[in-house]
Amino acid sequence: MTAELLERDLRDRVFRPGSGPERIGAEVEMLVLDADTLAPVPICAPGRVSSLPLLRRFAARRGWREALGYGGPGGFLPPEGGVVSWEPGGQIEYSAPPCTSVTALLGVLRGVVLPLRAWMADHGLELRSVGIDPTNHLASTSLQLSAHRYVRMDEYLAAIGPAGPRMMRQTASLQVNLDWGTDPDLRWRTLNALAPYLTAIFANSPDYAGEPAGHQSFRAHSWRELDPLRTGILGVEDDPVGEYLRFALNAPAILLDGADDSPFHALMGEATQDHWWTHLTTLFPEVRPKGYVEVRSLDAVPPEWYAAPLALLAGIALHRASLLDAADLLRAPDAALLVRAGQVGLRDPAIQQVACDLWEIAFRGCSALGESFIAPSDLEQARTFRDSYTCRGRSPADDRQPTLSRLQVS
Repeated sequence: MTAELLERDLRDRVFRPGSGPERIGAEVEMLVLDADTLAPVPICAPGRVSSLPLLRRFAARRGWREALGYGGPGGFLPPEGGVVSWEPGGQIEYSAPPCTSVTALLGVLRGVVLPLRAWMADHGLELRSVGIDPTNHLASTSLQLSAHRYVRMDEYLAAIGPAGPRMMRQTASLQVNLDWGTDPDLRWRTLNALAPYLTAIFANSPDYAGEPAGHQSFRAHSWRELDPLRTGILGVEDDPVGEYLRFALNAPAILLDGADDSPFHALMGEATQDHWWTHLTTLFPEVRPKGYVEVRSLDAVPPEWYAAPLALLAGIALHRASLLDAADLLRAPDAALLVRAGQVGLRDPAIQQVACDLWEIAFRGCSALGESFIAPSDLEQARTFRDSYTCRGRSPADDRQPTLSRLQVS
């Protein structure tokens, strides 16, 4: 393969402008803990409480189909669409189907997640929506999926440090997926610039292994420590496709047999298209292009707050005037700001002020998109989140951390 062919693939497939009605989707992850001991619960372990048997019984009652998997259970397909599956540490994830409105997406998310949480609670398991396991050490959470992809990634990341295995096994996020629209370049730059503020607004992982972690989002800190060659903020160059091509070519090709962790550009002569597509799945920037745009900066938040991130992102990204206003406010993406946002969050007055301004832009966008796109009750839920947290310099992390002096803003 050549760089020219790879660039064409990115331009035609990964960054391709959308057509038709714009859609929004979400992927919500939840830690699975024993409700009494708070110990992590395995997917399937004979003689122990496990999530797979309980989820299988729940799925049968709800008419979900079970899908086959490689190196572990494949997951379940609800009638609402999407898939319920597992992350490498046993976290449960619901990947909802894309919808043409925030309210439709919220209906799907609530219709799947809320009954599942209630069922698990009735059987002694807690599906906890936080950014990282606040109670358990990494050693207490083993790799639960044996597919080659996860085993190899775990080995590679563990050689760098504990942040990679911790991310794979102990974190949970809320990812929002958006179509590219008619101006992918503007959406790409603006969403990358937005990443630090999303991290701060929805920070929800202040504790780890039973201790204060020193970060409002210790999940975000774990990503900063993981592997700088495949993570971080992009969107700083004029050509998004060329920028992402260089990012991808410089990242070690960890899933190619015999690659010895060489950067992908050193292997282009022998790599196939399948190798390239597989390699792209091992890149984890804050905003990831996948034929649509995947926003990855948010810690998991409880279902009662799902409307907040969806309204914020849809109101900005899916309404052009609001997108332009946000682009003017944010300017260039800032990697240093991403680090600070994860550590001190909205306790930094400058970050808080911009966050409040972003909410105003988003609410104008939501109003313009109309009640058929986001119902008044859902918009009110987002406003309540804004008023309860952002306007007060707080995030969900502060609900879990009453002693604010643990973090020092300097």
